Amino acid sequence: MKKCLIGSLLAFSCFTSQATIVEMQTSHGVIELNLFDQQAPNTVANFLSYIEDDAYNQTVIHRSVSDFVIQGGGFTFTDELVPITTKPAVVNEPVLSNVKGTIAMAKLANDENSATSQWFFNMVDNSEALDTQNGGFTVFGQITAQSQATLDNIAGLVHCGDIPLVDITSEQCSSSDVALSSANFVTINSVVVLDDDPLSSANLNPTANTLISQDDSSVEAGSSSSSGGSMGVGFCLIALLGVGKRLKRAKY
Repeated sequence: MKKCLIGSLLAFSCFTSQATIVEMQTSHGVIELNLFDQQAPNTVANFLSYIEDDAYNQTVIHRSVSDFVIQGGGFTFTDELVPITTKPAVVNEPVLSNVKGTIAMAKLANDENSATSQWFFNMVDNSEALDTQNGGFTVFGQITAQSQATLDNIAGLVHCGDIPLVDITSEQCSSSDVALSSANFVTINSVVVLDDDPLSSANLNPTANTLISQDDSSVEAGSSSSSGGSMGVGFCLIALLGVGKRLKRAKY
């Protein structure tokens, strides 16, 4: 791995990287990811373990905030949102910056080593807030340029609270007579590895996290939380609970 630095004041820094290539097939288009195996090895291994178990198949996008993030990896939907089974939490690796187009792990508030299954896409440059908050949020990949259109498509849907929904109007969000089904959610149909060689995608240039001290943020692996939750500050489920009170869930 080659690290490069431009500017004496750390105004800009980057890594030349190579990556495993992963594809998400969603109900609203394809998202292709390059994973940063070298910079976030534990997080990438954790993410790939969920893919190997097909754990992300048929999960839904449960949070989308304009000019912030799109989040998934935590729930399926039948007649209600059901958390997926999670594995032990992974140690935080805040090496790279939360710039637009990256994917990072969500986690519990006040517990930097609590990430399990949930992830989010940075829809804008969130580095100023997320590179230092709660020990920094671990970036472990980036989307391809062509995949941005899929995320923009999801962001443009009607939202009930923070949940992007299909075939629902803004007025129906507050109605007690509307029944939700799985067809109303943005669904991750499958996640597959297109190329499992970590050196398959060369010459990527992920942006380094220069806002956090790596010495201060490092924590021994033994202190990792085994919590099944994956929400950080600003990543709570209040919106989900609010929609649940207003909309009836369809029965199957």
